[in-house]
Amino acid sequence: MKNIQTLNTAPNMPRHDDVYEALIKAHDGLSIADSAKLNANLILLLVNHIGSYDIVTEAIEKAMP
Repeated sequence: MKNIQTLNTAPNMPRHDDVYEALIKAHDGLSIADSAKLNANLILLLVNHIGSYDIVTEAIEKAMP
């Protein structure tokens, strides 16, 4: 597996429209609470995949409104 050293904020997602559609479909018909649970579960899975505290905290800072 590739060792991630820095947060990549450049476009890096092939089939981004398909990913967006899959996310929308996953939420279709869910209650607000279940939609929030889905988001939380997805975030935790992706954080685990990233595997770097520094990268995750940098992403959190960049995502803040």
